[in-house]
Formats: sequence, structure tokens, C-alpha cells
Amino acid sequence: MHESVTVHMRATPEQVFDLVSDVTRIGSYSPETFEAEWLDGATGPAVGATFRGHVKRNGRGPVYWTTCVVASCVPGAEFGFDVLTGGKASSTWSYRIVAAEGGSDVTESFRLADTLPLKVYWALLGWARGKTNRNGMQATLEAIKAEVEREPT
Repeated sequence: MHESVTVHMRATPEQVFDLVSDVTRIGSYSPETFEAEWLDGATGPAVGATFRGHVKRNGRGPVYWTTCVVASCVPGAEFGFDVLTGGKASSTWSYRIVAAEGGSDVTESFRLADTLPLKVYWALLGWARGKTNRNGMQATLEAIKAEVEREPT
């Protein structure tokens, strides 16, 4: 009940981290989450900080808000968050950034919580949702790559 995608970017891990950890910019990259905002006084990434994302499922709908909590935050290396459903993590999304030849390898991944309802969901619809998530992660990383590799004007 997990998937991941890796893209190489000609940028430092710190440059990539600055983009992926600024949730207010997700609408520039993601095909599903078109905006996000920090909550409860948070102004940036830190473990325990909360934010909410405005999602258009499958790029078509339904449209809804999700509340998330930052689960990992290591500048230049990793940013991850849990999507909450009923106050509990239903999925975890993360970006891992590793210095690699001429830049960084950036891996976006998601993992569904290990619960019976999600196991049933994944068994029945995982093939479709997994493909959608892989395509979405690829599109997100390619958009981040285009921005971080853009020449300054």
C-alpha cells in the first residue's frame, strides 16, 4: 500500500527542500492539491506543524480539504507529512532528497496506514489509485524540477 517516484534534479538538496517543504506552493506543482495553508500559527515546516490542503481528487473532483501534520522535517534531506482522517493518519507522504551526481535525486512517496478499511480499499481499487498517485507524483516532481532548474532572470 505504497508507491514512490524518483526524479534527478540539477539543484542542491537545500534548494529542493525549500520548494517541497513550502506547502503554500504545492498548487504550482501538484495535479491534485491546488492550494495549502499553514494552520494554528505555523508559518513554515517543523515537526508537529499543521496545515490543510485543498484537493481536487483525480484532478476532476470531488473537491475537499485535508488536514495534515508534519511528521518529518530534516532540511536538505526529508520532508514528510501525515494526512489526517478522524484525527488519525490515513496516509503519509514524503520527499527524500539525496545529493547525487550534478544535483539531487528526489523521491516522492506515499504509504497508506495499515488499517483493515484501507487494506480492502487497496485490494479493490489500488491498481487504479496507485497508477493515479504514481502519475501525480511524477508530474509534481517534474514541475518542481522545471522550477528549480530554471535559469534566474
